[in-house]
Amino acid sequence: MRVVFLGPPGGGKGTQAERLAANHQVPHIATGDIFRQAIKEGTPMGRQAKEYVESGRYVPDEIVVGLVRERLEQDDAAAGFVLDGFPRTEPQARALDEMLAAAGIGLDAVILLEVDDDAIVARALGRRVCEVCGRTYHLEFDPPPSPETCECGGRLIQRADDQEDTVRKRLAVYREQTEPVIGYYRDKGILTSVVGVGTIPEVAQRVESAVAQAKGG
Repeated sequence: MRVVFLGPPGGGKGTQAERLAANHQVPHIATGDIFRQAIKEGTPMGRQAKEYVESGRYVPDEIVVGLVRERLEQDDAAAGFVLDGFPRTEPQARALDEMLAAAGIGLDAVILLEVDDDAIVARALGRRVCEVCGRTYHLEFDPPPSPETCECGGRLIQRADDQEDTVRKRLAVYREQTEPVIGYYRDKGILTSVVGVGTIPEVAQRVESAVAQAKGG
């Protein structure tokens, strides 16, 4: 199974991608994890990416594509993968197609998790993180023992990037960057939109159904 997940930041994409990958026993490949692992291992692409990451600069497409290629060449991805956070741009999408075509394979599905901006803002505003253990709660969907205290006794805080203005700016950047990618995959006929509002199991069932339909199951 080879699937790409697209969706807005804070929309639950990572949770659903990880769940889908676990259910089908293929790796969940997130770009942030790829960056950290490649830098830690000191791979050629990892060393190049490190210079950009440490200076806070945008990592160029060719390096991102190179890191993804390195990851997809690992043995555990031979039977499939769920990509999360890549591709972010149309050039990255074209590069992924070329990469897979060279290996004689292709994508089974591209899942677009759709959640409206107001719902994402509401999720962010309700999120709380423990200063001590790092556990994340949501005041409505996954409430802590008290609004101020984690199970471990640590103080709960609201992250700076969970403020409404910051969230809406991130969403604007996402729309600008990802719209061409969505159009690219829609034109290829492999994009499936899934409603991302509801409980985690409800959304997961919609995702499973969409992937099965895309694969002709």
